[in-house]
Amino acid sequence: MSEQHTLADRLRARADQLGLTPAHVAEMAEVNRSFVYDILRGRSARPGIDKLAEVARVLKVDRDWLIHGIGEVEGEPPFVANPDETFVAIAHASPRPSMGGGTVVTLDHEPAGRAYHFRRSWIKGSLKASPSQLRIMHVEGDSMEPTLLEGDTVLVDMTRRAPNPPGIFVLDDGIGLVAKRLEHIPNSDPPAVRVISDNKHYPEYERTADEIHIVGRIRWFAREI
Repeated sequence: MSEQHTLADRLRARADQLGLTPAHVAEMAEVNRSFVYDILRGRSARPGIDKLAEVARVLKVDRDWLIHGIGEVEGEPPFVANPDETFVAIAHASPRPSMGGGTVVTLDHEPAGRAYHFRRSWIKGSLKASPSQLRIMHVEGDSMEPTLLEGDTVLVDMTRRAPNPPGIFVLDDGIGLVAKRLEHIPNSDPPAVRVISDNKHYPEYERTADEIHIVGRIRWFAREI
């Protein structure tokens, strides 16, 4: 068992092997569902030993196997995938950033929460981001051409809201939700940013930090051809 596997990895793999959902595991072990879900979500660094023993009983493994990967497993041990090579779901946000007029468009045909999947190692190593703080959105309009085209899919990191270094962001500029290139204006008082369209038919403009709300930095995009 690889050292990089966690208690959550082993619990999830064994439950999947036995065809049990986390809710079923909790019910059979007579523990709160939150106890099991907190482990799976990495929110419980030191779960209660007695409750964990009941979970291990339901999963037909030694408690130490769950904790350390060492101990008895009834039948064949489950395959525990390398967590960095698994794919993680990124939620689809229903508002659509506009590259033109700036209106907020709700995708009636695509329910909020529709997920796109990315390799966890790429998010962790290349983006250095948390999957829970990423959102998938779509763009419309032509003001960011040729960089972004209408219908492009973008991946937005909601933890990166500072326009330094410059980059392309999703923001509410006081008129609506837009995808624009932002640059911090040096020595501005109060602090201000320059809002730039890559399509030079659209003039750039300035906003103070109080006049805009930056949703996040666009880290990746894709388009159909």
